[in-house]
Amino acid sequence: MAISEKIQRRLRRHRRIRAKISGTAQVPRLCVFRSNRHIYCQLINDQEGKTILSASDHELKKSDILKDKKGKKSLTKTEIAYQVGKLIAKKAKEKNIERVVFDRGGFAYHGRVKALAEGAREGGLKF
Repeated sequence: MAISEKIQRRLRRHRRIRAKISGTAQVPRLCVFRSNRHIYCQLINDQEGKTILSASDHELKKSDILKDKKGKKSLTKTEIAYQVGKLIAKKAKEKNIERVVFDRGGFAYHGRVKALAEGAREGGLKF
């Protein structure tokens, strides 16, 4: 099965971005991936090729943040992405990481990707 043209264009953009940025142990790369349903982010040390920590909306779904009184999802995907940004910032603070390099993964800096970045900034991360 061939990869769609849209995904190929995103991967081409991502390779272009990755040629210019890299994460270290002190200033890791905050990499974002979004699918139609979910959003994921990782802090990566590219020098060692290791993921320092990660966060996704799956972690939020286990908690009561996303549930209203009837147990149904009450937040939009953009609001969930904002919460994931705050979660990754909280985890980074626990590991004494304050600065990161933002990698939007070839996605437009708009909508859910932007909301995640704003949540991370509000949580205390500096880009």
